[in-house]
Amino acid sequence: MHIEDILLSMGKGEIQSDEAVQAFVSGVVSETISRPQAAAWLAFAFARTLSDAETLALTRAMTDSGDVMTWPDGPTLMDKHSTGGVGDKVSLVLAPLWVALGRRVPMISGRGLGHTGGTLDKLEAIPGYRTDLDQDALERTLQDVGCFISGQTRALAPADRILYALRNETQTVASIPLITGSILSKKLAEGVEHLVLDVKVGSGAFMTSPERGAALARMLVRVCALAGKQVEAHLTAMDQPLGQAVGNANEVEEAVACLRGGGPADLRALTLALAGDPRAADLLDNGAAMEIFERMVHAQGGDVGALDGGLRGAGCQEHVVVAERDGFIGQVHALSVGRAAFVLGAGRSRAEDPVDHGVGLQIHARVGQKVDRGQPLVTVLHRDGHALDEALALLRAGVTVTDEPGTAFPLLMDHVGPADV
Repeated sequence: MHIEDILLSMGKGEIQSDEAVQAFVSGVVSETISRPQAAAWLAFAFARTLSDAETLALTRAMTDSGDVMTWPDGPTLMDKHSTGGVGDKVSLVLAPLWVALGRRVPMISGRGLGHTGGTLDKLEAIPGYRTDLDQDALERTLQDVGCFISGQTRALAPADRILYALRNETQTVASIPLITGSILSKKLAEGVEHLVLDVKVGSGAFMTSPERGAALARMLVRVCALAGKQVEAHLTAMDQPLGQAVGNANEVEEAVACLRGGGPADLRALTLALAGDPRAADLLDNGAAMEIFERMVHAQGGDVGALDGGLRGAGCQEHVVVAERDGFIGQVHALSVGRAAFVLGAGRSRAEDPVDHGVGLQIHARVGQKVDRGQPLVTVLHRDGHALDEALALLRAGVTVTDEPGTAFPLLMDHVGPADV
């Protein structure tokens, strides 16, 4: 099928056949379709949206554009995907917890971009931890440990890598069908059988409104179910950061605290909700999940000894932001907090940029909390004052003390399964 005919049909608003969608994706990967032609296709998809059938065809074509991982028979292959937020370190806890519950977890994760933290960046704060495992190492780690958390290889869903970059350039990122194809193509290429989706809602999330978040969750569940996978989605709050730690090394330390039965209440509650098993709390409390995490870190080259308080703020200085008056916390604006961590060096603007694993924030304030003048609200971990003034300005605007307590989204907002869509 010729791209000119496909674009003419797209321009008329006609539903695309599976063959037409496959021809488009194949042409993008082989570069027989030009970037302007691909951009036009994305623009049509953005403007008129895609049906469930077209989105499924796009997802399958993107999945099959590269290698699809296969694994030996054994326990259920699980994975979780979060749409991204501030302080979201759930994957570090959930992957080993699922293994302790008798599942296998082949988790391919990404790096942070902008104010949103990346799982790989957090794990690379552990000295020696490798996120570039080849297929043999992935198979060996899954066999020996039951889980891995590593980066996407160039052979895994290459169409998504190309189209994602082009969506950024053409302002078509916000299309729910295109988001769905991007998320699910990578997860289906992992060879998972059961996918749990964490769709974040709030100022620090890609979907800022509950309505948009629910629409994305429903489409993700519909399309994943049509692809023959077990799937469920949770709508969860991201109007304030998850937990107290925001950064990289300090988020690993907070995840370790959760794996040892402690940590912030909201991080533990969300992890247990996504785990979906009544035995999960006991496996956090008795150290079984922590043992799996240590084995994974060791298998991927990391220094397990560094997990005992040897990560957070290495070489950094602290600056404490305090309440300037008595009152209540009106907001802990997740986007402002995420941007503060970003300017300090915890995030990146481009995929190839380095990050500073030591810098970050410890958030002591929660929305609605009563505070006294002089009470610590945020501890800023900075390196020699780099961008400290800019970060403090963002925090002053984003963490506010008011006469009346503010209100936050409930942590667990909704649950969406195949029967709900």
